[in-house]
Amino acid sequence: MTISVSPAHILVVDDEPDLRTLYELTLLREGHRVDTADNLQQAQALLATHHFDVVITDMRLPDGLGMSLLHHIKAQGREERSIVITAYGSAQNAVEALKAGAFDYLTKPVDLKQFRAVVTSAIRSVAEVTTDTAPSSRSNVGAAAGALGQRALDRLIGQSDCMQQIKARILKVATSMAPVMVTGESGTGKELVAYAIHANSHRVKGPWVAVNCGAIPETLLEAEFFGARKGAYTGATQDREGFFQAARGGTLFLDEIGDLPLPMQSKLLRAIQERRIRPLGSNQEEVVDVRIVSATHKHLAQEVQNGNFRQDLFFRLNVIDLVIAPLRERTQDLPELCQALLTRIAQESDMPTPVLSKEMLRELSSLPLPGNVRELENLLYRAVALGDGQSLQLDRPMQFSPAVNDSTLDAPEFDLPSPDLSETGRLDQRPDDLQTQLDMLERALLVQALQATQFNRTAAAARLGLNLRQIRYRMARLKIDAPSNDERTDDSL
Repeated sequence: MTISVSPAHILVVDDEPDLRTLYELTLLREGHRVDTADNLQQAQALLATHHFDVVITDMRLPDGLGMSLLHHIKAQGREERSIVITAYGSAQNAVEALKAGAFDYLTKPVDLKQFRAVVTSAIRSVAEVTTDTAPSSRSNVGAAAGALGQRALDRLIGQSDCMQQIKARILKVATSMAPVMVTGESGTGKELVAYAIHANSHRVKGPWVAVNCGAIPETLLEAEFFGARKGAYTGATQDREGFFQAARGGTLFLDEIGDLPLPMQSKLLRAIQERRIRPLGSNQEEVVDVRIVSATHKHLAQEVQNGNFRQDLFFRLNVIDLVIAPLRERTQDLPELCQALLTRIAQESDMPTPVLSKEMLRELSSLPLPGNVRELENLLYRAVALGDGQSLQLDRPMQFSPAVNDSTLDAPEFDLPSPDLSETGRLDQRPDDLQTQLDMLERALLVQALQATQFNRTAAAARLGLNLRQIRYRMARLKIDAPSNDERTDDSL
């Protein structure tokens, strides 16, 4: 897909005449105005007298490093987008350039198709920032965001210092192609932050592709990431796109990147460094144009020390880091957050928004909430279900060891049934595989909660820390049927 942009003024800095001419002719054919320089001194003289949209510079020049131009542009607060060209295999140089403020980088030998795509992306970034920062009635950290970008920022609820810093940093990092690593405990909203980066970038009109790296079977990872050609494996009856192809021109969000197996980490590293992928069953590589945003709840630096994560991939993904504070460190956001969650819960249930009393807010503030916002949402779901429609009734969750940080375990105490007795009647008939045992245990817990609430799904869901859709899904998956005469109002929610 060809993306049209307005003609731009571009400076090309390279000491090799043939390459400089090649870049110049390529850009002239695209309709751009081009100036050239073969060293730092000439480039700085041109920058002193001209305004450019994009500066393209080789890393190594006769009188210094192209990085000097980046520092010069940044120190003067100029708006030019910088693209650095590095030698093949100089991954560290590319990372340093991005950290120094480069919009993007290219690796020699430069692929002209990729060259045009990166330049187009940089020009679009300049144009959109110029448009978005025009005088308007908006203020505060959302001033540079478009309508969609502002909505994405608004979903990050809270006025605490740490939330304001996160929003400001999102707007700052959204304007480049530098990879971003979002870290934080489970339930802190890492995907919301990642999407806000996409929504406030020049790639907002491109696709947003979110991938849970821990949810894909290891045998399918390569095909899922890079695609596959017809006949590449049994059952491949037609060509299929992978995540990289699907995210072309947009953002690829790699959630729980720390769960990616080591063999796939090396393949991902090459794809990110070279901007090329090879689908399964194909003899040719494809150029890909995606921005990578990753997220993890793990301490990846420690995972590198333990040998579970590649150090070179960590450095490549962690060019810019965004750390989200846990809810216990921003309790001043709790009232606004509770109100937003209660409003959403009430809308889903087609009921008035319940009133959150000061007493309940104090009680919520005293809880450790290791599951963060996700756990808070589960607590409020239960409080709404157990309340009388106007007031809330807080049902404290089970307390787990501090080592357990997963709000999906947020459920009240039950007398755990024996899954093998409830399903088979005999201890010696316990199934060998773990998944079957877990399914049996989950089924027994669901049945117990449903029976205790006379098959009121809303109340049963609340007891288990689920919402209505989640319990319906589990009942269908585990083949739990309600009594035939059960036509309860909770099914209409």
